[in-house]
Amino acid sequence: MALSGIQIFKLLPKTNCGDCGVPTCLAFAMSLAAGKAELSACPHVSEESQAQLSEASAPPIRPVVIGIGERTAKVGGETVLFRHEKRFENPCAFAMLLSDTDDAADTKLKKAAEVVYERVGLMLRPELIAVKCDSGDGAKFAAAVAKVVAAGDFNLVLMSQDVTVLEVGLKASGDRKPLLYAATADNVDAVAALAKEAGCPVGAVGSDLTEIQALTAKIEAAGVKDIVIDAGARTLRGTLDQQVWARTAALTAKDRTLGYPTIVFPCEITDDPMKEAVIASLMVAKYAGVIVLSDFAGEAMFPLLVERMNLYTDPQRPLATTEGIYEIGTPDENSPVLITSNFSLTYFIVSAEIENSKISSWLLVKDTEGLSVLTAWAAGKFVADAIGPFVKKSGIAEKVKHQKLIIPGYLASESGGLEEELPDWEIQVGPREGAHITAYLKSWTA
Repeated sequence: MALSGIQIFKLLPKTNCGDCGVPTCLAFAMSLAAGKAELSACPHVSEESQAQLSEASAPPIRPVVIGIGERTAKVGGETVLFRHEKRFENPCAFAMLLSDTDDAADTKLKKAAEVVYERVGLMLRPELIAVKCDSGDGAKFAAAVAKVVAAGDFNLVLMSQDVTVLEVGLKASGDRKPLLYAATADNVDAVAALAKEAGCPVGAVGSDLTEIQALTAKIEAAGVKDIVIDAGARTLRGTLDQQVWARTAALTAKDRTLGYPTIVFPCEITDDPMKEAVIASLMVAKYAGVIVLSDFAGEAMFPLLVERMNLYTDPQRPLATTEGIYEIGTPDENSPVLITSNFSLTYFIVSAEIENSKISSWLLVKDTEGLSVLTAWAAGKFVADAIGPFVKKSGIAEKVKHQKLIIPGYLASESGGLEEELPDWEIQVGPREGAHITAYLKSWTA
């Protein structure tokens, strides 16, 4: 149960040392209570207090890690029902269902590995392959798992209710720490024991949320904390209801037996690929931890990955590009010099238009705390007296001999101030819209 700031303060060392970055222990306690600080920031808290505070400050939805490496899927850890209340913490993971009887497995795995998109500097791609034992043969299942391991860096969901089959699949997965799916009322003890021994998360599947509560209690009692739950619905209405009820119960009623990330199967709700994608898009928002699809088709995966990125970025922290000088093409001492803000979307639009022009250029990116050009200007973060010192310190004057600076059209009113800040530079007002940069550069002369 969450503690108040005063209750947290009583468990802190009360030295007011400031090592946590906050002047007093009381202020640090209030920040902890508000979720604006991490307990690890205090190096002097006792082990006993740390244990109490860690338990009290644990998120209502337990974070669970599936797999290893670059495609590690960390799901759960959520603290709110709606993104505008705070933020969503850990993006849901996408999995592709692969049967051990599928003759086209090699082709599907090859296509899955190619599903990678770059957007505003982020690499968007799915994380998991869910290998299902439809054959009932442990050897075939292990062979299918081995194919996934050999095909690339995808992590795994092992799907069988036969503990013996899960065990051979686990051996074939090597060190990938797969999700073992699933523990049921009939096999919960054996699957929990296997998960505990292997240090893997376990999926619990029941016929409804009440059965899930009983299963998670048994699995926890067996010493396994990392659980992903499936309440069994295979209709859109039923799945959505269970997602909302589970999240609400964990967050508002503090029901720890439902405080786990969920796994959903749009691929088992419909046979229509487009309907499946629409259902998956709903599950991204409400509130799936793992979403299992029949295939990683590009026309479905790209919008799903972008939706996930948009929902799971912090709305209070805009995506930002590092301040500095960027070479677009192979610029030399006669190449144009442009400047823009460090809002990632602005940077990628501007850089793409420069590339389209085929005119190699220098692009100065000013730190505006992730704000776009016009917003940063209105906030006083992209004005003459901020741009001038940045240009001087950037070192761009050593790279060009013409000393002409192209500013965004929306900053036209700053040109006079910039001429005062940069008396040796000629300030040129560029286009307002990124789409016009290509034509502008083609007519530019040093």
